[in-house]
Amino acid sequence: QVQLVESGGGLVRPGGSLRLSCTASGNTFDYNGMGWYRQIPGNERELVAAISSAGRSKYAESVKGRFTISRDNAKETVYLQMNSLKPWDTAVYYCSVGHYYNDDYYPTAGYWGQGTQVTVSS
Repeated sequence: QVQLVESGGGLVRPGGSLRLSCTASGNTFDYNGMGWYRQIPGNERELVAAISSAGRSKYAESVKGRFTISRDNAKETVYLQMNSLKPWDTAVYYCSVGHYYNDDYYPTAGYWGQGTQVTVSS
């Protein structure tokens, strides 16, 4: 079992910044990757960014150059720094654990955080 707790969402104006955090606990040693997904009502959950325990990362095209994923392995925490936010970044953001290899990320079914709302609006 793995528990994921997210924080850091909120309301921000276009062009602003937010930093999301997600701390994992439990049997995290089974997983070498962590990732952030987002979802808006009526749409599927989409990958935003993922990172391996070695620091390799990947991003959705829509956030490249604006978002940065990082992690602190000792604290079992992953961060998502979001800069230059756009209204279409508005979504519920979810943290996940999974496997990262061959430059791809595979989230583990059932292991999601509770989600944190990010709203970008003037």
